[in-house]
Amino acid sequence: MPLRKIPKVLSPDLLHALSSMGHGDEIVLADLHFPSSSVCKHGPKEIRADGIGAAEILKAIMELFPLDQYVDQPVAVMQRVPSDEAKNLPVPIWDTYQTIVNAAEGKEVGMEKVERFAFYERAKKAYAVVHTGETAQYANIILKKGCVFD
Repeated sequence: MPLRKIPKVLSPDLLHALSSMGHGDEIVLADLHFPSSSVCKHGPKEIRADGIGAAEILKAIMELFPLDQYVDQPVAVMQRVPSDEAKNLPVPIWDTYQTIVNAAEGKEVGMEKVERFAFYERAKKAYAVVHTGETAQYANIILKKGCVFD
């Protein structure tokens, strides 16, 4: 039975992961091409969200999830590979992500760009990897959890 005010794209497994994470833990939203199963062999919990876009899941997560307020860049995206960087390949999903996290946090949020293989290594240390159905290039994103102060 669904709960009120919980976005429907957040599965029970994803909700459990979000609530189980502690301050400073990271969660990866991975695109369709990300090697989620391989990365998760090294520790993180794999959560499948096939067929759902990463921006849709990010928006839903940000309704519930505080970003770490003690770091300058609580969000990280996978940097373009050098050949795509050289031709200045547009990555419109980064702007979408920035808009979503800024709106949720009510301020400009720092977003780090992490080299591809360094991103994979960082993902291996994440609490969970959410494998989405996102097809946009460079749509992988890491969120660092913060605290809620009432």
